[in-house]
Amino acid sequence: MAEAPKGGDRPGDGDDAFLESLMDTGLYSMGAFFCDEHPDLVDDVVAQSEAIERAGIRVYAAEHELTQQACFEALLTGLAVRYYNAVAA
Repeated sequence: MAEAPKGGDRPGDGDDAFLESLMDTGLYSMGAFFCDEHPDLVDDVVAQSEAIERAGIRVYAAEHELTQQACFEALLTGLAVRYYNAVAA
């Protein structure tokens, strides 16, 4: 006869602890800060970061007359906001 799974072995066990550990990252903190300080810009920064992902930093920077560093920062901010929203939801 098969033995029943022990605590922590069942699907769902430890999920809360895992999700809490995701909140202990710089990316999560960055996303939380941006969402709290600039809620009116969240959709814009996410859309811009997705556009940068599709085009690539060099191409997007050239097409929009931005520095590559500015594009990277926008990309990272958008990723942080999406990460925060995914974990906090």
